[in-house]
Amino acid sequence: AWPSPGVILTHFVFPAVPRINCDVKAGKIINPEFMVKCPAGCQDPKYHVYGTGVYASYSSVCGAAVHSGVLDNSGGKILIRKVAGQSGYKGTYSNGVQSLSLPRWRESFIVSESKPQKGVTYPSTLTYSSSKNPAARADETTKDYEKSSIPATTTWPITLTQGPAIPVAEVTHRVLPKPFPFAATVTSSPRPHPMGLRSQEMGEMDVWKPGPALLDSGNYPHFLYSSDCKVDLSFLIDGSSSIGKRRFQIQKQFLADVVQALDIGPAGPLMGIVQYGDNPATQFNLKTHMNSQDLKTAIEKITQRGGLSNVGRAISFVTKNFFSKANGNRGGAPNVAVVMVDGWPTDKVEETARVARESGINIFFITIEGAAEKEKQYVLEPNFANKAVCRTNGFYSFNVQSWLSLHKTVQPLVKRVCDTDRLTCSKTCLNSADIGFVIDGSSSVGTGNFRTVLQFVANISKEFEISDTDTRIGAVQYTYEQRLEFGFDKHSTKTDVLSAIKRVGYWSGGTSTGAAIQYALEQLFKKSKPNKRKLMILITDGKSYDDVRIPAIAAHQKGVITYAIGVAWAAQDELEVIATHPARDHSFFVEEFDNLYKSVPRIIQNICTEFNSQPRN
Repeated sequence: AWPSPGVILTHFVFPAVPRINCDVKAGKIINPEFMVKCPAGCQDPKYHVYGTGVYASYSSVCGAAVHSGVLDNSGGKILIRKVAGQSGYKGTYSNGVQSLSLPRWRESFIVSESKPQKGVTYPSTLTYSSSKNPAARADETTKDYEKSSIPATTTWPITLTQGPAIPVAEVTHRVLPKPFPFAATVTSSPRPHPMGLRSQEMGEMDVWKPGPALLDSGNYPHFLYSSDCKVDLSFLIDGSSSIGKRRFQIQKQFLADVVQALDIGPAGPLMGIVQYGDNPATQFNLKTHMNSQDLKTAIEKITQRGGLSNVGRAISFVTKNFFSKANGNRGGAPNVAVVMVDGWPTDKVEETARVARESGINIFFITIEGAAEKEKQYVLEPNFANKAVCRTNGFYSFNVQSWLSLHKTVQPLVKRVCDTDRLTCSKTCLNSADIGFVIDGSSSVGTGNFRTVLQFVANISKEFEISDTDTRIGAVQYTYEQRLEFGFDKHSTKTDVLSAIKRVGYWSGGTSTGAAIQYALEQLFKKSKPNKRKLMILITDGKSYDDVRIPAIAAHQKGVITYAIGVAWAAQDELEVIATHPARDHSFFVEEFDNLYKSVPRIIQNICTEFNSQPRN
């Protein structure tokens, strides 16, 4: 039937809901409150989600919707509301999506069903950050949020400056998540807000002003350390979004102060910088700037990358790429990496740091404003600094309570970095030993096989870094008698050592292995340096005519790590007596001389495994 006269029909036109892809992060969208339509398939783990219930804006919008239970994997419409940043986001597995933990982030968002609130108008077109990497524009994006006006009819007023908490309970979900630490309020922690500032420091941070230029800080006398501090130094600086612009500026000032305390140059320390966020990148390497003035000018020009705090990835990058000859690494100078981290890393550091230590890199950690007791549940890897540093004796770690007191760390850090005698991780399994070969030259070996033994000795020697300050090689040949072929101080380059091995002449005679061990202790290892690991590698093809037990015990008591290599008719029980305990790691047997080369990798591996298993305290 037609309506009565005077009755007006109103036709409501609902605005179109914007469509987004699964990979769109909330932080890339400027609008503080909006509806979107997600496609199917956003349950895929490649769309990262951080948090539970309240999600970091670094998360995939649609991935978070699936995790929260508001959507399933078939997609659909959702309502997104921006809220303030949190001091931590806890990862959980829910609805087929594994969300990840994350330390403080500048802003958060909440997902709910797409039920429009009465009187609220939602944008039909979304406003995106102009940056290709929205995480790199934390401060600019925040300014846009603050400028955004919310219609007066909106039920949930939103402001991303410091303000009253917004109860999570006001948000209705189709599927409620399990209880999580922020069930009471989304701003329950005094940790950072969207601009990257901690609320308890807002006043202090506003008061702090950097000097007119990093070059003119005037806080430290020039060149506290110079040519007596010959180190190759890499700073891994925190460029993550959560650090904020002001803290990043303080970090740069700290770097400039360190440079001012060092006389950068070819005869002294060299320094390069790697900045990390999601991924690391070299700002400049060791040979880019060869004096302090140029280096400070370059530091002033560094811009913040943004992203997460992937410290482990940065350490791996430095290990593989930074300390190379092409980047200015000097063979004789210790390699030092100083890692600066705001709060805690967003990835694990233990394994990558282990590889770095075994590569001869001395890792220092400066942790600024580390996790408070209530925040430790969000730290991905507890005691991360101790798992990363060269040694856990306190020498390599700095815990700075506030960014405002970071400058106090300059002189202690420079003093430790320049104390090269204590940079113990410069010593690796390949550069810190005196290796003495004790070679059986008895008649049963024969001329051809003796050359094969010498090639075996050369193959092992090639694996080490040889110099008068690194690994040194010596050799003794024995029959009934003994002969010092060359001592540890005779040859200081790998080329010279390999030539000396090649020149050793075959002697021929009987087999007095016990006497040979004793001779090596007295004539070879007695001249070993106190700070060197002493390794004896004995090669024999038969049973000894004399007792080996007493000389072997003497070697073990003198700290000489003994490897016994037997060939053909060698007595395996005798090899085990000679070898350092456990014998299974220090004694080897092959049936033919031509198979000696096969044992080289395992011998090197065991030498390094034993070295790297030393206590780190």
